[in-house]
Amino acid sequence: MPPESEFPLQSLTAARVVVVAGKGGVGKTTVTAVIARAASDAGRRVLVVELDGKPALAELLPDVEVLAISAPDALDEYLRDHGFARIAKRLNRTGVIDVVGTAAPGIDDIVVLGKIKQLERSGDYDLIVVDGPAAGHAITFLTAAAGLADAVSSGPVRAQADDVLELLHDAERCQVVLVTLPETTPVNEVVETAFALEDEVGVQLGPVVVNAVDVGDALPDDDAVRAATADLDPATAQDLVDAAAFRRSRREMEAGEIARLATELPIPKVTLPARLVAGLTAADISELAGVL
Repeated sequence: MPPESEFPLQSLTAARVVVVAGKGGVGKTTVTAVIARAASDAGRRVLVVELDGKPALAELLPDVEVLAISAPDALDEYLRDHGFARIAKRLNRTGVIDVVGTAAPGIDDIVVLGKIKQLERSGDYDLIVVDGPAAGHAITFLTAAAGLADAVSSGPVRAQADDVLELLHDAERCQVVLVTLPETTPVNEVVETAFALEDEVGVQLGPVVVNAVDVGDALPDDDAVRAATADLDPATAQDLVDAAAFRRSRREMEAGEIARLATELPIPKVTLPARLVAGLTAADISELAGVL
């Protein structure tokens, strides 16, 4: 069984670009923020890249640089950088630039990855953490370069694809960190995604982050809860007994899924504890970063 990563921060940030990916709802953005926070606290120059346009990361990381990259903006910059400023201006004015990605599958992903590659090459940052797409799109996002390299024999698009492939295949420059919850469906999906990324992309996989794990002291059994609630009215006491039983059952389920993950995906893992709050704050992120 693969062990819990002995040095979580070092293994999660072993490459200069870390793409965080996972099924929607598993806490991908939270893990992105935690990695960035821990690396920044360790004295590294960190850039966080968000691809979905949500402002959450800037709020969770008030003193870390956060850059939002959209495909239309990246394509506009790409055209301007390659001497097509007039075309870019016309496409923006007419709104055509927003549909170029549909007309040329993969071009939107390749220009976004190209922008990330450009930032990595600048030398301005020790670490770039990318809040990547959900697991299903992560595969097509990261395979876009290979698809375009096969389809285009020469020219700037082919050069861009080759540069991106060079980044993705270099374990010192790029790795993917997958995120899951200790539940059946997310574990199934993270295992499938991991094998697909290895087979179809050839990108280095970092440790899997198991997010929101219920950890802590051993929970009391039903008799202990009944004894502790003997002075309460029977209905309230029974509610507490049921709650404790549910939490014990939940912990058993989580332990079983974590064990299954270790068996089916033999790479190290990092566990982050659950934060029993309605919405995470920058202070919560700092506390979770301490786990790393």
